Parts: sequence; structure tokens; C-alpha cells
Amino acid sequence: MKRIRAIDFFCGAGGMSLGLSKAGITILGGVDNDADCRATYETNITGARFIKHDVCTLSAPELGRRFALKRDDASLVFAGCSPCQFWSKIRTDKTRSERTAFLLRHFQKFIRYFRPGFVVIENVPGLYTWKQHSVLPAFIEFLERHDYAWNDGIINANHYGVPQNRIRYLLVATRLSSTVKLPKPRPNPSLTVAAFIGEEHGFQRIVAGHRDETDFQHTASALSPSHLKRIRLTAKSGGSREAWRDNRELQIDAYRGRDDIFRDVYARMYWDRPAPTITTRFNSFSNGRFGHPDEHRAISIREGATLQTFPRDFVFYGTNMNSLARQIGNAVPPELARRIGKHLISIASHG
Repeated sequence: MKRIRAIDFFCGAGGMSLGLSKAGITILGGVDNDADCRATYETNITGARFIKHDVCTLSAPELGRRFALKRDDASLVFAGCSPCQFWSKIRTDKTRSERTAFLLRHFQKFIRYFRPGFVVIENVPGLYTWKQHSVLPAFIEFLERHDYAWNDGIINANHYGVPQNRIRYLLVATRLSSTVKLPKPRPNPSLTVAAFIGEEHGFQRIVAGHRDETDFQHTASALSPSHLKRIRLTAKSGGSREAWRDNRELQIDAYRGRDDIFRDVYARMYWDRPAPTITTRFNSFSNGRFGHPDEHRAISIREGATLQTFPRDFVFYGTNMNSLARQIGNAVPPELARRIGKHLISIASHG
């Protein structure tokens, strides 16, 4: 079989593209409507094109012209990792994210038209666990009608080389075989925060608000005086806001007398455990367990990228720090994507 090639829909910064390319798959390009991602994607994904377009209005023939695609190409992969805020358990304004809830329907038109050899979906688990309300059952029925074998389930990226407890929904489909499995999980207890960041891994000690103007991007968000007091009182390696819950000056009104809710907010990561899910707000101490294990700050842009398994020479471009954090947090961890890519190559080789 000829070399597998891939189109990365909703590609963002290119985590899926990078991982698939490291597995040996040729990346033709990515499609996304976020202009902030263009420079990041095109700079780091060698030889791939970034098409800034909303998939809702992009036609299948136009996609084919852009990438010189042929129909019924068994060596073609369509990866669709659409924005997932609507199905996420994280508190979001669902009315703002509702438009992204049904992007799978638009992804279908490209599969219907081209009939690629493979389809990959990676998303939040809510797409699966709330499937009676989601578009997933209809999408799977669509795959079956078009002769795709498929398998899906909830996975933890930590079992696929990523130092995070990142719970995701994964679907792999192919029309090259009558059955298909998901990539095999390989739990590894050494995938901890300490194995990836810290001074011994080249991350010099910095303070909140530090700006790194180099491509390493070891930049940390500033903290207000009150937040600095809070994090200094928070125990190292896993401490939480329990340490200052009885401090009338520092206790947060929303949690006064309610310390049993959102327990990871204003907390530090553990050195000896995997990180929590790296979200689009990982650079903020107040948005989760994103405090550095022992320095008085939230983790830096490069630390978040490293915990997502982006390599050190992957450079992010954006209009501000929040743009960079959003690109990193939204990405498919490249190591997870690499293992998915190896799995696809194995299917192609053995049928």
C-alpha cells in the first residue's frame, strides 16, 4: 500500500498532525478557522498547508482542489478533532459554544464525498457519555452505511505516553477491514510531572510574570498580590486552597463554607503524579490545579506544552499569552496522535 496521507480537520496548532507525521504519515494539511493557529501550524508541520476556512461553508470539491485529493483513496486519513466546549463538563457558556456542538455533521460531508480509507475522531468524553443528546449515534450510523468498520471508547492519554490524566473519547474507523480495534493502552507509572518539567529538565526557576522572549517560551502569567499570598501559603506538590480557607482576607467568597466544590481550583500540581488535563486556561492559577509544584506561580507556556508532549523546538505563535495557552490546551497531545498513527499504519499493513 502506498504511503498514508492525512488531512487534519479542526487542526488548531497541529498536535494531531505532528503526531501522525512522527508515526510516518504524510500530512497534506490542516483546516481551521482560527487565524491565530496559521503561523504555528505552517511553521512546525513541515510541508503541510493551513487552510483557514469554516468547515460549515467549505465544500468537499473545494477541499479536493486545495489538496489535489482523489475519491476512494484507501491511503487517505481524515482526522476530525472538532472544538468540544459544548460537550465538556468544564463550566462554559453553552450558548456561545452551541454552534460547535454539531460539527460532526459537517465533517460527514467530506467523508461521504471522498470515502477515505480511515477516519479518526478525538474529543471530550461528553460526546460519548451524553450520546443520547449528541450527534454521535447518527455519525456512527453514517459510518456503517458507508461500509466502515469502527471502534470507539473512552481512553486516558496517560496510557498513551502523555503525563496527564486526560480522559478523551476516541473513534477509529476504516473501510479496509471488517473489524478494527483502538490502539492498545500501555500504562506507565513513570509518566509524572517530575519526569517532564523542573530544573533537571532545563526549566530554570522563574517568578510569576516572567517573560521569556526566546522561542523556548518559558513565560508565566503574573499574579495579583492576593494570589501571590495564596500560592505562598499553598503546600508544595499537591497543596490546595485548604491551606488558607480560614483566612478571612484570602478566602474566596464563592468557596466560603463550600470547600468541597471544585477542589482543584487554586491548587498545585503533584510532582509524583500525572498532571491534570491541560486546558486552554492552564496558565492561570485560578482555573484549576495549575500551580507549579513548588514555585510560586502557574505553570509556564512551555511547561504546559511539554506536559502536552510537544517537543522543545515547537514554537507557538499568537497575539497574546492566552492565545498560546488556548492553542496548547485545545491540541491533541502529539504522543497520543503518534500512537494512533502507528496503529493506522498497522491496520493498513495487515488489513
